[in-house]
Amino acid sequence: MKLPFARRDYIVERLLRADAPAVALLHREDFVRPWSAAEFADLIDQTPVFGFAARQVGQKGLLAGFVLARLAAGEAEILSVAVSRANRREGLGRELMEAVMRELHAERASHLLLEVDETNLAAVGLYRKLGFGQVGRRPGYYAGRDGAPATGALVMRRDLR
Repeated sequence: MKLPFARRDYIVERLLRADAPAVALLHREDFVRPWSAAEFADLIDQTPVFGFAARQVGQKGLLAGFVLARLAAGEAEILSVAVSRANRREGLGRELMEAVMRELHAERASHLLLEVDETNLAAVGLYRKLGFGQVGRRPGYYAGRDGAPATGALVMRRDLR
């Protein structure tokens, strides 16, 4: 018998170019200016860019979440991360970020940077739990949806060594 709040089973695996259309579809859920499948494919093809996809077991092609990162000269940044609205509050954001940090640790990266909308309290809380600290703020960085005012971005950093 399945419990009403039981955690679903997911697999986190390397993000591939073939995932670009699904990534773009998921990105569209939360970003005012979503990136296209072609933009994601171009990023995934770049040597310093890597990422991970979370899929519900048995759901080929559909993504529950993704993270895309770039590593250059020992410094890393999160380019984009998203979890499907239907799959939130199940620990996927944490699993995806931990996959990136494991990869960066193996590559001996010095630190990881990211930007997050200051109004996205769930994401800010997750990043703080993962050891990120605020190192800057960019006012009016994210365009508002449907005429809403722009919001600021928090620049956050976690040292990896």
